[in-house]
Amino acid sequence: MAEESGQEKTEQPSAKRLTDAREKGQVPRSKEFTTVIVLISSAVGMLFLGERMLRSVAEVMTTSFSVTRKEIFDPAALAQHFLHALDIIALDLGSFLAITVLAALIAPASIGGWNFSTQAMGVKLDKLDPLKGLKRILGPQGLIELVKALAKFFLVGTISTLILWSLHDRLLTLGMQEVNVAMASLGSLVLWVFLAISSSLLLIALIDVPFQHWNHIRQLKMTKQELKDESKETDGNPEQKGRIRRMQVELSQQRMMQDVPQADVIITNPTHYAVALKYEQSGTGAPVVVAKGADLIAQQIRMVGDANEVPVISAPPLTRAIYFSTELGDEIPAGLYIAIAQILAFVFQLRRHNNHGGNKPQINTEDLPIPDELKRD
Repeated sequence: MAEESGQEKTEQPSAKRLTDAREKGQVPRSKEFTTVIVLISSAVGMLFLGERMLRSVAEVMTTSFSVTRKEIFDPAALAQHFLHALDIIALDLGSFLAITVLAALIAPASIGGWNFSTQAMGVKLDKLDPLKGLKRILGPQGLIELVKALAKFFLVGTISTLILWSLHDRLLTLGMQEVNVAMASLGSLVLWVFLAISSSLLLIALIDVPFQHWNHIRQLKMTKQELKDESKETDGNPEQKGRIRRMQVELSQQRMMQDVPQADVIITNPTHYAVALKYEQSGTGAPVVVAKGADLIAQQIRMVGDANEVPVISAPPLTRAIYFSTELGDEIPAGLYIAIAQILAFVFQLRRHNNHGGNKPQINTEDLPIPDELKRD
């Protein structure tokens, strides 16, 4: 798609793209790092277990070559000899193999993490295309692999030459020693040289690991159009989402308007804002906001309130304070208790007047106490 649209892949891969790539088995891996860790682990294992392994092998060979003619033609005796040899060498050889296997498993997992992908195991016929294979070999990736191979060759060659030059005196003296002593000394030297050469490859691995991370992200980069298309697939079409939000708002407004007739009072700005409050006298809570709105919604709240004979009181500062400090279903802030108590007292007195007559109550909404932190202009 990037080639067809002419857009460059300049955007970082999304979380979905990284997850999809991981499911396909596309994770950062460094063969150089894995190789170095396995080589170093093998060298360390041989340093600690090599002498015991040699002794075990020598013992197995001794017992194997000491089999009598009678035992050769006895299957049960041969099986017993085999089990005995296996018992001698199993622990030492098994320990060494366990070290190398663990290194081979832990090394790649330390870079890209554990990952098992059935898709990566599938047969991909395009990889059998000789033209594509030649393109991979002669392409940038093939050039990078060639540079790494040459770097390893020169590095290992240089380190090996320096080590052998520094040890040439010790190597020459081996010929003057007894065979057993000379073989033991040579074996020790070989192991230490092997460990030194393997450790030198760490330099290549330390360069290759960040390069593989960078190359992995580079291959998964996306164009801006791909990000937009993925967002539509994941979150849905923006137009559809907008339509759903409008429907949700309409449903919320309908439910809110259904609660307005049960309100005890509607406080207005008087034109821009309207807030409907309900107070349960038998309860222990504060008055609750059952409806609120601005402009056209405020006008609709007032119309529904008038139609259901809900008292409407104009108190602009108090209305703005409630509107901006509460949401639907919230109790009024503690700082407005006194002001709301005066409003409700007036409403209850007005009901009594309308039912039983008498002097009509009055209220001055301009002097209602509102804390400075709740005032809104």
